[in-house]
Order: sequence, then C-alpha cells, then structure tokens
Amino acid sequence: MSIRARIRDGDTEAFEQLFDEFARSVYGHAFRLTGNWSTAEDVTSLTFLEAWRLRHRIDANDGSLRPWLLGIATNVARNTRRAARRYDDALTRMPRSEEVPDLADEVAGRIDDAERLAAIRRVYGRLRRQEQEVFALVVGAGLGYAEAAEALGISVGTVRSRLSRARRKLEKFAAEREPPRPSRQVRGDRATAVRFTREGYR
Repeated sequence: MSIRARIRDGDTEAFEQLFDEFARSVYGHAFRLTGNWSTAEDVTSLTFLEAWRLRHRIDANDGSLRPWLLGIATNVARNTRRAARRYDDALTRMPRSEEVPDLADEVAGRIDDAERLAAIRRVYGRLRRQEQEVFALVVGAGLGYAEAAEALGISVGTVRSRLSRARRKLEKFAAEREPPRPSRQVRGDRATAVRFTREGYR
C-alpha cells in the first residue's frame, strides 16, 4: 500500500514519515512567506495538523505530497497574517499603560543582520500576496510550475504569469534601492583628496 493510501486511511506511522521527510521544507516555505522564525514554526505545526485533518482528500496518484503540504502551508500562513493584523489592530485601540523599557542596546550586535533582512522583506513585501506565494513556491521551495499550480489550486499559465510579474517587480524595486553612482567629477575629487592625503600639501 502506498504512503498516500496509508495516510488517507489514518496510519500514524506513515504520517510520521511524511513529517520527517517534509517538515524542513514546509518550515523554509513558511519562513519565506512570513519572514519570522517563530511564526514559521507555528505555521509548520499548524500545517501538519491541518494535513492530518484533511488526509481524506489525498488522491491516489503516485506523485510527491510536497506540493500538497506547501499548498496547505500557504493557506495557513495567509490565515496567520490575517489573525496577526486583527491582533495588531486590537492593540492599537487599547489604552496605553506605562512605557516599556527600551532594550535596543542589548541587541545592538544583531542590527546589521536585521536591517539586511528587513530590506529584503520590504522589497519582497511590495509584491501582491498572490505573487509572493508563487515566487516562494517556485523560486524559494523549488517547485515546478505544475507542482506550484497544484499547491495553489490555479492553472500553470497563472503560475507563469504571476512569477513573471513578480520577477519584473523585484528587479525594479531592487534597482530603486541602489544608491546612485558618483559622477566622474566626484570620483576625480575623491582621487585628488586621496593623493593630497598621501603626499601632503607641498
């Protein structure tokens, strides 16, 4: 009996094999969608809980269950973001109590890494949600177009068009963030300054 049939019939050992094989892949996909390690852990756990609940929907073909799992993870991440937005909105409406101490100095050594990650997330975050999901599946998780289409329940043509738009936008957004190159005059002035520094004013 195939692992698909075993999981569909409620075989817990087969489901444990599924978890062992794909947990890392689901976690990586969840992080690419959420940008937060802790949230990605929650999404991974919820993905496998949901997969067990939906096991009766697994069909009988012989393909990998990875696209199916990543499709569930995409939906879970989407719902998690919505819940987080509702929670943040509720917090903003609450009256403020005493100020929380600023602990920024304790994490100063992590600022550079955090800023780089934040810059990437800002560029990626400017994509539409559907474009982010396709990009994360195809580029991030390495799924083929057909597998990504299966995961998201859309056509292969839609996957291709969304991925193409995502790539064009990312190239444009990244170019907007590049600092302007110095003009020839500026470069010449800098070279002169270096020469004066080395030789002294003679």
